[in-house]
Amino acid sequence: MSYRKERQFTLTGTNYSDYAGIDFTELSVAKLEHLWRETLENGMHGLCFSMYEDGQKPGDIITEDQVFRRMEIIKPYTKWVRSFSCVEGNEHIPRIAHKMGLNTLVGAWLGDDLEMNEAEIESLISLAKKGYVDIAAVGNEVMYRKELTEEQLIKYINRVKEALPGIPVGYVDAYYEFSHRPGITEACDVILANCYPYWEGCPLEYSLNHMREMYAQAVDAGKGKKVIITETGWPSEGGSLKGAMASPENAMKYFINAQAWSAKENIDMFYFSSFDESWKTGSEGDVGAFWGLWDKNEKLKF
Repeated sequence: MSYRKERQFTLTGTNYSDYAGIDFTELSVAKLEHLWRETLENGMHGLCFSMYEDGQKPGDIITEDQVFRRMEIIKPYTKWVRSFSCVEGNEHIPRIAHKMGLNTLVGAWLGDDLEMNEAEIESLISLAKKGYVDIAAVGNEVMYRKELTEEQLIKYINRVKEALPGIPVGYVDAYYEFSHRPGITEACDVILANCYPYWEGCPLEYSLNHMREMYAQAVDAGKGKKVIITETGWPSEGGSLKGAMASPENAMKYFINAQAWSAKENIDMFYFSSFDESWKTGSEGDVGAFWGLWDKNEKLKF
C-alpha cells in the first residue's frame, strides 16, 4: 500500500481523545523494547509472510528451503500466516505452514495480466483442495491499483467460491473500498480490510483510535459479515508522511498498541510484516523497506 489522496477516511466527528492506547510517556527506550519483546513473545493472531530476501523481488522463484527457514523463525509467535500469491514459490507457504500447525489465509495475486491471473486462481483452488487453505483471498488491492473492473473481480471471487464450498472466500483491499463497492462486499464471505494509519499521515499518538475507526467503517460496510484486519503496521525507518513519523520507537509503540487492542476486542488481525524487504522501496519509497518485525537479515529489530 502507499499514500493515496482519494477516498481517505473522513475525520468528521472523530474525537481522538477517546482512546489513545497505552501511556508510554514514562517508559525509557530500554523499557519500551522490553515491552515490545514481551508483546511479541505473548503471540499474535496473524502475521503477513515476507517472502523475499535482500536482492530478491516478485517474479523471482523462491525455494522451499527459504520458505521453511523463514517459517521456522516466525512460527513461535503467531497462530496464522498470510500469503499474497500462489505461484513462483509462494505455493510453498501454506503447505509448510500447515505442516507446522499454523492456519493460513492464502491469497491469489490478481492484476491486469489475465494469463497470470489464471495461474494464480488455479493454484489457489488446487492448494485449497489439498487442505492447505483456511481462508481464501481472491486478489489484493486490485481495485486500489485500478487493474481490474469490479465485474472481473466479482467473477473471480464467485469462481473460487463455487470451487471451494465450505472455505470462506474474500477479497483484500483498503478498508474504505468495501463502503464504495457494495457489489464486491456482497460477493465476499468475509471482509478482508487493510488499515494503515501511517499511510493516511496520522500521528502516532492518534493512530490506534484512527485504526479503530477504520475497522468500524469496514464492519459497517460488511453488514454482519466477519471483518479481518489483513494488514496493519508501522515502519521503523524511512522518513515521514505528514504527521506520521517512521522511527524505531513509533514502530514499537504501534505494534504494542495494536496487539493489545485486537486481543482485548477479539479482532482477528494480521500484522504487516514479518521481515523487512528491500524491493518494496520501488513502490513505496524508502519507507517501504522497513515494515518488518525482523530486519532483512532475519534478526529481531529490538
